[in-house]
Amino acid sequence: MSATPSPAPSFSAAAPSLVRAEIPPPHYWRRWTDDVDVPTMQASSEPADDAPAASDAGAPGAPPAPAGSASTGQVESPYRVLIVEDDRPQALFAQSVLHGAGMLAEVEMDAEKVIDSIQRFVPDLLLMDLHMPGRDGMALTVAIRERQEYLDLPIVFLTGDPDPERQYDALDSGADDFLTKPIRPRHLIAAVSNRIRRMRQRVPAQLITAAPAAVAVTQSQDLNPDTGLHTRAYVLQQLESALEEHAEGGLFFVEIAGALGLRERYGYAQYEQLMMRAAQQLSAFAAPQPLARLNDNSFLTIARGLPKEAQEGFARSLHDQLAKVSLPVRGTETIQLRAIIGYTALGLGFPNQGTAIEAAEQAAVEARGLPGHVAAHVPAPTATEKARAALADTTLELLFQPIVSVAGGDQAQFQVLMRLRQADGSLLPAAQVVPAAELSGDIVDLDRQIVGRALDLIARRQVEGNSLRLFISQSPQTLARDDAATWLLGEISRRGIEPSSLVIDIRLSDALIHTMSLRDFCHAPMQAGVQFCLSQFEPGTEAEAMLSLLPLSYLRVSSRFAGAHKDANLRGQLRATIDLAHRQNLLVIGQQIEDPQAAAAMWMGGVDFIQGNLVQGVGQDLGFDFHNAVL
Repeated sequence: MSATPSPAPSFSAAAPSLVRAEIPPPHYWRRWTDDVDVPTMQASSEPADDAPAASDAGAPGAPPAPAGSASTGQVESPYRVLIVEDDRPQALFAQSVLHGAGMLAEVEMDAEKVIDSIQRFVPDLLLMDLHMPGRDGMALTVAIRERQEYLDLPIVFLTGDPDPERQYDALDSGADDFLTKPIRPRHLIAAVSNRIRRMRQRVPAQLITAAPAAVAVTQSQDLNPDTGLHTRAYVLQQLESALEEHAEGGLFFVEIAGALGLRERYGYAQYEQLMMRAAQQLSAFAAPQPLARLNDNSFLTIARGLPKEAQEGFARSLHDQLAKVSLPVRGTETIQLRAIIGYTALGLGFPNQGTAIEAAEQAAVEARGLPGHVAAHVPAPTATEKARAALADTTLELLFQPIVSVAGGDQAQFQVLMRLRQADGSLLPAAQVVPAAELSGDIVDLDRQIVGRALDLIARRQVEGNSLRLFISQSPQTLARDDAATWLLGEISRRGIEPSSLVIDIRLSDALIHTMSLRDFCHAPMQAGVQFCLSQFEPGTEAEAMLSLLPLSYLRVSSRFAGAHKDANLRGQLRATIDLAHRQNLLVIGQQIEDPQAAAAMWMGGVDFIQGNLVQGVGQDLGFDFHNAVL
């Protein structure tokens, strides 16, 4: 990702106590946890060796320990940052840096979903890219500032655009600050934490006690003074806490049936009184579980600790008890309301509040058509579960695409592509299988099957007197295993093949995240003669650092460069990227070349190899004539 930071300088006793470090102090993240020993987090003249120094708490780039925590037993809740960035490696870099500083950082790559993400995640600050597909950062900032509740939400742009006029325009659109890429982690942490700290000083953040699952809110904050109901914020907070702790319990979405007809019949004022009376009854029935009004005719209650087998009974009790109550609505007229209830168990692995509420609401939609008007959420099989089920009855197939030298030559070399054929004859592509296999833990077995099949093929061709070089992608989870290098070299040795016949493809996005583990893996195979290729390369500071950090022989540029013949700026980027690679003694591969114009642009840019349908499409044929190939 970035170069290893230099060690923090040491200071004598007479020197200032401020210690600047490229990364947060050791164990600094523990200041957010429930089991933290509060006294050890305070300033001390003699800090323990394994505890952060007192000066670290105030170091730039680290959220400060809140004043008074020793006496109150409270610590400030983590800073929350929403990263709005369409470039995945850049987003993951910023997220990793902020996570390392103890902040909660979430990534939103779709500009159209940012408002929804703000409402769900409730960030302290937005860290936003300026240039994004569709709605750019300035337009998005204007849309955010149009909402009264987000007028004071800090918005900081992080972009590589050097144009000062664009920076002025961005600030005029409503942004608060402007950071320029590339940015050092310490600078990013300091800029973000300082602005959040100032904002929280103006609007004090909610405090969370050091006791597990206890929230330091007063009774007046828990309850709406006008209705006596729990506030929506309190119930949502309880839900978030339960999900984070993987607590047992249930979430219940209660909807009053026929709300539109009631409103038309009695008018808005009478309807509102009727809904509040219904809410008060439901709150009494649900007690001691908190219940809040979610919107016009629906309510939300969370029952923490309620076993799964008791949740249906709880839901039916709410339904039946409300049905028995006659509520006054106009004069002496009374009415009995019907509740529709959907519920879900909390222990289903919901990633956030929104997905849990959506599950309970969808169950309520189903309950509308059921006689008892109560339904439980039944989770649909996940993509991982579907892929795992499909893997049980599939056949691994290897497909190939030639990689042809623009200067000509006899060396036969192919990119290896994986497919899984299902029992019905359909194919599962790697883009669907690999993520599911990584999540399910099957990726190592899958990767090794592919390598084994490829090495067998190289060995057969070697016996026939025909050399063959294969480029094979592998997951970082596979390469990071302690036995990865030993296993690979053992398989090569057992077949007696030339190690340089194998090229391991490493995706740039993986290299940026797993740099150290990949370097450790590459050392022994590289010494033996195995070669490595960095794929999907996009120019940038962190990406370019990979060229010297990993022992590479090849560089495959991003597929977007296949359009360089249509864009002069893209041609310039391609030329600069190829020149940089050649200075590092790397051979460059242009991929997804579909037409002669694209091939010509690659050739003029100085690329060494071309791969794509212009040369030959993906298939099982290994009979391509490299000697007579004409581009």
